[in-house]
Amino acid sequence: MQRAVAHRFGWIALLCTGLLGAADAAGGPRPGPPDPGIDALLQRYDGQVPGAAVLVLHDGQPVFRRGYGLAVVEDGTPVTAQTNFRLASVSKQFTATAILLLAQEGALSLDDRVKRWLPSLPAAADTITLRHLLSHTSGLLDYEDLMPRDATAQVRDLDVLHLLERQDRTLFVPGSRYRYSNSGYALLALVVGQASGQDFATFLRARIFQPLGMAHAVAHQDGVDDVAARAYGYSEIDGRWQRTDQSPTSAVLGDGGIYASLDDLARWDAALYDPRLLGIASLRQAFAPATRTNEPDAPFYGFGWRLNGQAHWHSGESIGFRSVILRYPAHRLSVIILTNRDGPEPYPLALQIAQRWLDTLQ
Repeated sequence: MQRAVAHRFGWIALLCTGLLGAADAAGGPRPGPPDPGIDALLQRYDGQVPGAAVLVLHDGQPVFRRGYGLAVVEDGTPVTAQTNFRLASVSKQFTATAILLLAQEGALSLDDRVKRWLPSLPAAADTITLRHLLSHTSGLLDYEDLMPRDATAQVRDLDVLHLLERQDRTLFVPGSRYRYSNSGYALLALVVGQASGQDFATFLRARIFQPLGMAHAVAHQDGVDDVAARAYGYSEIDGRWQRTDQSPTSAVLGDGGIYASLDDLARWDAALYDPRLLGIASLRQAFAPATRTNEPDAPFYGFGWRLNGQAHWHSGESIGFRSVILRYPAHRLSVIILTNRDGPEPYPLALQIAQRWLDTLQ
């Protein structure tokens, strides 16, 4: 398969400490499948179309790291390791980590009632705790369903709060069942701001992104900040790729507003193995089953993570973007796929790629 040199990037040293070591450009990657077959699996993303970035990490080493297709279709900008994609709901693990950081510092408790921090919520939210928000057991109404059908202006996390202030009911008794909730994670972003004295984007930059060396990761709002090496989102409409990068909900940060690259997420993955960011007890909380779900590929949910046996994962979906991070901590194996198109969902693809390495490790 022919491709310009810019469309491929091989083994370069990742400037990351701890468990993420440096790949040896002279010696090549660590052992893996002799023919992982990933190029064939990613063929639809290759060429002059919205693309994808794929990273496989094993024992902290990038054993596969490659870009396909275009980050910006209009000017032919290729996807690289530094291309920043909208993570959509993969962002939730960063929101959960921000809350866990504040909890381990004593700034808040996971069992705090959310109204301690956001007292304008109605009486129906009286018993909702931060733990309920983290584990999608709050029963909050979906803010997307509360927005006007013809809405064009972007809403932000604070607007989500205002929408919920007018709804003095919940979908079920808080804590009694699971229902995936973007509303809950938007409120968690506001709680981070209240408990830390910083806005959510600033807290993430100062307490997570900068300490881990995630140089260009950002909780992004159009017109407020810039995204370096940005991938724009596209949808296939009438057989043509058209830019569909922003929607009215794209400025809500807590549930899905983070942009990051493969190189950023390699550093993030490394930090999930040791206490450089979260202490061991907090890491265990993040990946412990907090609630049972009704999802066959994720029978349990932790704090910002779907849990399925040895697999810890989360997908992300927003207008023009699909992403997934899939981890097998017992095997020190992670697969990350970021795409800037409206489909398909990359989780099945990540499973296929992971299995190529798992077959050699078991």
